[in-house]
Amino acid sequence: MRALSIAASGMQAQQLNVDVISHNIANMNTTGYKRQRAEFQDMLYQNMERPGSTSSASGSILPLGIQLGVGVRADAVGRIASQGGISATENPYDLAIDGRGYFQVTLPSGQTAFTRAGNFAVNADGEIVTADGYPLEPSITVPQDATAIQITRDGMIEVTMTGQTEPQQIGQLEIATFLNPPGLEAIGDNLFLETPASGSPNTATPGSPGYGTLMQGYLELSNVNAVEEISSLIVAQRAYEMNARVITAADEMLQTTTQLR
Repeated sequence: MRALSIAASGMQAQQLNVDVISHNIANMNTTGYKRQRAEFQDMLYQNMERPGSTSSASGSILPLGIQLGVGVRADAVGRIASQGGISATENPYDLAIDGRGYFQVTLPSGQTAFTRAGNFAVNADGEIVTADGYPLEPSITVPQDATAIQITRDGMIEVTMTGQTEPQQIGQLEIATFLNPPGLEAIGDNLFLETPASGSPNTATPGSPGYGTLMQGYLELSNVNAVEEISSLIVAQRAYEMNARVITAADEMLQTTTQLR
């Protein structure tokens, strides 16, 4: 009975849907997190009578035919790269990107990773690094005798030194954009890697055409909407229950068949 396998595929699909929704809800307070969405498609059809084929009885063309579906399968889990809310932190090393773009950080392997999480800090050597100690790219080193740091909206970094009144420029931040940001590979720790699906990164200073601007002392919040996620969770749960009822109904039909005398 096809209904058993069809309903089973539906339950598996909704289980994946719930997994994705639960991951979104778990990361509601993750800096720069972008919510995910499960996408599905119907599976191959069994053609009992192909539409447009010729009827053997009269030679006429069948207007509809008989195509029986065999269920649903997961097509992709996409990432929604919309802007998250902006929250003030008053930390001079916290940066938020208002618009398109990713910060670039250097991994221990030498590979470049990308992130929207701008909760940076300064290590013992004065380098601006992520919470895990990965340095920004290009590398920025803050002098030990700096008393204040200023990061403009276009990424220029200036510091005020002890005994000086005029700020001194120490570096220029660049951000990267991608043709297809959802194609980036998430590796955890708020980091992404370039893939053939995302395309190569294009770097420029913040505020350039097509690039976002920086906001010092702010962080980008997750773009997860609690109300939407709870609503989606309820819909997924109901869909799971309905598929389970189909399996129960198919089992009762089989039981009735086996009891025929």
